[in-house]
Amino acid sequence: MTDARRTLAEQIAGEITLSDDPGATLRKWRTDFDVSQTALADHLDVSSSVVSDYESGRRENPGIGVVRRTVEALLDIDERRGGGRIRQYARVLSAGFDSDIVSDLREYPTGVPISRFYDAIDATELASGAQARITGHTVIDSIEAITRLSSEEFYRLYGQSTSRALVFTNVTRGESPLVAMRVVNPTPNAVVLHGLGPDDLWEHAPKLAQLDGFSLAVTDCEKEAMLEAMRDLAP
Repeated sequence: MTDARRTLAEQIAGEITLSDDPGATLRKWRTDFDVSQTALADHLDVSSSVVSDYESGRRENPGIGVVRRTVEALLDIDERRGGGRIRQYARVLSAGFDSDIVSDLREYPTGVPISRFYDAIDATELASGAQARITGHTVIDSIEAITRLSSEEFYRLYGQSTSRALVFTNVTRGESPLVAMRVVNPTPNAVVLHGLGPDDLWEHAPKLAQLDGFSLAVTDCEKEAMLEAMRDLAP
């Protein structure tokens, strides 16, 4: 077992075991790995109703043995598909973040025009920036990041380069991420606020982006579809 797989297995198993709602946490990880109940059940050699019962709480909390088998099944399925999710979480973990703060963090082999990035995730630019390209992206839960990270840890969200897009999820109007950008230097090349349309955005957000020189965009693309489109930019 690779170090990345072992670390991720321990994290998932620990989160499920310690959760107040193990079934819901199991379901969260299954959907994060884009594995259907049927596919998981087939790998575990049980009926789909067994997986459904655990996730819904109709069965008693899964024991250590069930949790271990389920985690190994998710990782096995991912490896058969090429190991994309394992590599994704390995990048996040190696950067020192929990997966509930950072959904994805990666570098691109070559620079990508910001316009192409926005097209891929169906984003609307509301303020143009000083730079035209990005070389990576980080997808961040805005509430978790702002409430739990220090300014030094926040800067680590940039990964290997500030020439990237920071994509904030769990956004209401965009005040918090934009204010946070004011105290983090240097700024990224682009900031995307997920889950908003242009009319939902905090009215002062575009002006703050212009003052700090980064491109600002919003997208209401479904999150998993957005993540898939971003992964396609950095195979």
